[in-house]
Amino acid sequence: MSEVFPETKPERIARLLEAEIRSGVLQDGDALSSESALVERFSVSRSSVRKGLAILATKGLIRKRVGLGSFVTFGGSVIDNERGWSLALSDAGVSMGARILKISRLAMDLAPSGLEGEDVLAVDRIRFREETGAAVTLERARVPWRPDFDQILTDGLEAGSLSRTLESRGIVAVSGEEWANVLPALSPEDAAIMGRAAGEPMLRLRRLTRTGDGAPVEYVESLLDPGLFGLHMEF
Repeated sequence: MSEVFPETKPERIARLLEAEIRSGVLQDGDALSSESALVERFSVSRSSVRKGLAILATKGLIRKRVGLGSFVTFGGSVIDNERGWSLALSDAGVSMGARILKISRLAMDLAPSGLEGEDVLAVDRIRFREETGAAVTLERARVPWRPDFDQILTDGLEAGSLSRTLESRGIVAVSGEEWANVLPALSPEDAAIMGRAAGEPMLRLRRLTRTGDGAPVEYVESLLDPGLFGLHMEF
């Protein structure tokens, strides 16, 4: 006779919310209650709520917009991070190419990041205007290392997407933080990578995403052309 394990709190939260979604109580596009409201409703910890939401996200039933309230814009139009920048920019009529500069395992080299002292999967890439070849972003992503990442070093990213590669391994971000500031002067090293003039000001974004239980998923540091990109705030 097989052993029956009791339902965990996150599983119960996910089951009840899934029932509401499938029954139509929650329609496509509806916003879920806040984490605080769900904590009160289910009489559980915030960690249990986040784990329950992570289960729903893994099933593709919900999408949590990381950094809700702040959105990157291109030419004044908000970029949908959920779909990925390449698709979002394409929808806006912008022909944008991307080139991966590095995929490697290394000791965390960006700070402050919350991943200091850890080995990470490092993915560096630039995005450029296809009609001119001019680089408009330089992005450095760092993900806590896992043994199954060895395959990424040999096979590369799935469809060129780090997000898709992580999701295929069950790594899903459900919350996060984002910081923005102006970098007064592009360094000679980064200028050489981007094919731009050293000393140019750039928009600098830093983003740290987490799983439902609060573990870091990905730290990304991006340098963006401030003549094209901006930051749109909603409150």
